[in-house]
Amino acid sequence: MNKLKVKTSELFSTECPFLKEAFEKSTYPWEILPQIKLIVAKALEEGIEGYHLLKEGVLVGDDVKIANTATIEAPAIIGKDTELRPGAYLRGNVIIGEKCVIGNSSELKNCILLNRVQVPHYNYIGDSILGDYAHMGAGSILSNLKSDGKNVVIHGEEEYETGLRKIGGFLGEHADIGCGSVLNPGTIIGKNTQVYPLSMLRGVFPENSIVKSQNNIVIKNKEE
Repeated sequence: MNKLKVKTSELFSTECPFLKEAFEKSTYPWEILPQIKLIVAKALEEGIEGYHLLKEGVLVGDDVKIANTATIEAPAIIGKDTELRPGAYLRGNVIIGEKCVIGNSSELKNCILLNRVQVPHYNYIGDSILGDYAHMGAGSILSNLKSDGKNVVIHGEEEYETGLRKIGGFLGEHADIGCGSVLNPGTIIGKNTQVYPLSMLRGVFPENSIVKSQNNIVIKNKEE
């Protein structure tokens, strides 16, 4: 079994100037979540080269496509060549990278999507970070609040006390979540790992794997 990776540097890489410092200084990705509002505020104050103010509190890059029925609540940053399709809903404190797709009835709040992320159909992404090329199938959800309302604990090879009441999921680069799946609060999916449709998962899952169910994980061959 692959070692279960939970550190920021093991899941994500970014050269984005206004994100790089936060990612490099954090040991674990959940440490970034409380900073999102501050990161966006600083970017709004200082500006970002190639971005312009769409409205108060919302910066967008070049060639962003926004459907008339998409809703954007400030503050938010939307990277160039990203598409917000009809019914997309950004609830504030959202950072979206370049060439992403935010689709019909997909709702985002307090989250970071790096480049080329796709959440195209009926997805919920709250208090989460999605790496480059991550993809969420139709109706897949990153649940961000435990039913008992207590702080989220990350269940990996050890227990990580986050001190945060709301944490969704962390999807490593090229992670792919199958349709209709629910990732319970604090779930981490490693790089290049695929999750079967209709899965219900909790904990940390290895990179380069196929997750068929909570306890049925197949490590991919190196040539895959």
